[in-house]
Amino acid sequence: MEPPSKQSLQKPPGYRDPNMGPGARPRPMPPRKPVLPPSFHGRKKRRSGCRFCCCCCCITLLMLMLFALIASAVFYLWYDPRLPIFHLQSFRVPQFNVTVRPDGSFLTSQTVTRIEVKNPSGKLTYYYADADVDVSAGKGDDETSLGSGKVVGFKQAPKNATSLKVQTQVRNQMVDDRIAKKLTARFEGKEMVVNVDATTKVGFGVGGFKVGMLGINLKCGGVTMNQLDSAMPKCSVNTLKWINIG
Repeated sequence: MEPPSKQSLQKPPGYRDPNMGPGARPRPMPPRKPVLPPSFHGRKKRRSGCRFCCCCCCITLLMLMLFALIASAVFYLWYDPRLPIFHLQSFRVPQFNVTVRPDGSFLTSQTVTRIEVKNPSGKLTYYYADADVDVSAGKGDDETSLGSGKVVGFKQAPKNATSLKVQTQVRNQMVDDRIAKKLTARFEGKEMVVNVDATTKVGFGVGGFKVGMLGINLKCGGVTMNQLDSAMPKCSVNTLKWINIG
């Protein structure tokens, strides 16, 4: 019979092979290095580089914003930019005729409006774009158009006042019979309410350079022709938006 096969037994901790010499020690196995996936290699360096770039961009942006704020403050304190001042200087109606026909009432009129523009700045030159002007009479539901006109853009020196002339006309414009009667009576008594609306753009000039152009909306009048003979009402100015120019 064959001898039974010897089963290998596990060696207890601290076991020494008697066949080894007294000074011999078992050679320890070198530690295994952990195997990392390729995506983990170099990630730390990339993160550091991204953080450095972000910090540089943020610092540069903050410095640019600070410089722009300081420059704007210096510009405002030195030049004191303000919106121009507008007054409704005069309003004349060379022709005003309401014709009543079987098919309705028709208005034919001509108007001449003058608007005074003042540059309040003592250091800035003002530039004005073309202006669209609408003239009407009456108020509320009785308001009736008296035509539209245009004013060509111009340049205005510091502390200068300029008078702008606007001419409008309507021919055979159909109006309600009730409104036609009111317009005729109020025109003859100089009690007709005058309204002038305009849209334009104004820009500032410094040393021959244009800073930019700001859209504005004017509302003038709201007074009778009788009141215009003794006063020049100030126009209200509403800003629209900044418009860059090349």
